[in-house]
Amino acid sequence: MNVSEKHAFRFSESFFGRVALAIIGKPSVAAVVYRPSPWALAHATFYGDETASETMGGACGYGNLFSNGYGIDTAALSTTLFNNGFACGTCYQIKCVKSPWCYSGVQFTTVTATNLCPPNWAKDTNNGGWCNPPRVHFDMSKPAFMKIAQWKAGIVPIMYRRVPCIRRGGLRFYFQGNGYWLLVYAMNVGGGGDIAKMWVKGSKTGWISMSHNWGASYQAFATLTGQSLSFKITSYTSKETIICWNVAPANWNVGLTYKSNVNFH
Repeated sequence: MNVSEKHAFRFSESFFGRVALAIIGKPSVAAVVYRPSPWALAHATFYGDETASETMGGACGYGNLFSNGYGIDTAALSTTLFNNGFACGTCYQIKCVKSPWCYSGVQFTTVTATNLCPPNWAKDTNNGGWCNPPRVHFDMSKPAFMKIAQWKAGIVPIMYRRVPCIRRGGLRFYFQGNGYWLLVYAMNVGGGGDIAKMWVKGSKTGWISMSHNWGASYQAFATLTGQSLSFKITSYTSKETIICWNVAPANWNVGLTYKSNVNFH
């Protein structure tokens, strides 16, 4: 057993559950099992129509939510929850409570945070300014809202909790920028769903720290053309770090999405 493998078999406890280290490719990486948070009170509204077309794009930068795997079960978060974009990709169970508009027999629906619900300072927090700080609020896609309540309600009280994001396959990286500036959107993030830090490594470089640009995007001001690229990512919530080796080949290009074979849990 080599040194990295010996370090791999450590166990510890965290708020989010038991942490077991496993070996995935090279080097050893932590496999943290994300645990749901307690239930809390908030309110929910909706935006757009039944097609969810108005939810495309958004402040997280996920673009077309259908082709990128997020679908119609999404929500825009109030400023307090959005956390300057670090909450992009987080997942929530939401159930309608204490309202005649709630659908009976519906336990909850699950949504992914893909957008920001901006404050409306011209209105009171209890009369239209639903997303004003410090209010916790979910502006759901209309199809997602209609799973828990009648849309005519407009706004309903809810219970919500953070839950693990269940994603198929590994993390995906959508490239923008140019040969001297790489802008990467990290998508399909499992586990806590969020990202705190990212690094990129070219086949001819060491690890280069990437700065948070906006939403779910990170940037590196470096010349990386002609090199295969690997990424190291730390979860904002669980603090787990995983490495995605050789995600993009040496002839990578902007405008394309590259897939890894590892993910958070």
